[in-house]
Amino acid sequence: MEIRRDVFQAIADPTRRAILGLVALHAMTPGAIAENFNSSRQTISKHIQILNECALLTQTQSGREIYYHFNPGKMKEVADWLEPYRKLWDERLNAMDDLLNEMQAKTQVQKNS
Repeated sequence: MEIRRDVFQAIADPTRRAILGLVALHAMTPGAIAENFNSSRQTISKHIQILNECALLTQTQSGREIYYHFNPGKMKEVADWLEPYRKLWDERLNAMDDLLNEMQAKTQVQKNS
């Protein structure tokens, strides 16, 4: 039975986010990924397995080597979830920027008076 993990569970771990960052640059073997961490290969393999189970990574085989590739399409689920929050913060930051500009303009007028 294949377990499917939630993408948010997968990206919650900093090691898994670091793995995604590495593999996003180019496809890598498990050994090449593990070389970038102080953890055991077994621990890194477990992280890779979780990323693979939620489809953030895909794998291809070339001879005896397995290569893991980043699946950016799966990150759309995260982007879609974040979108309303991004809009909310953009609106709030724009309102704060407008307020600061207004305050700065008033201060400038007072200095010139």
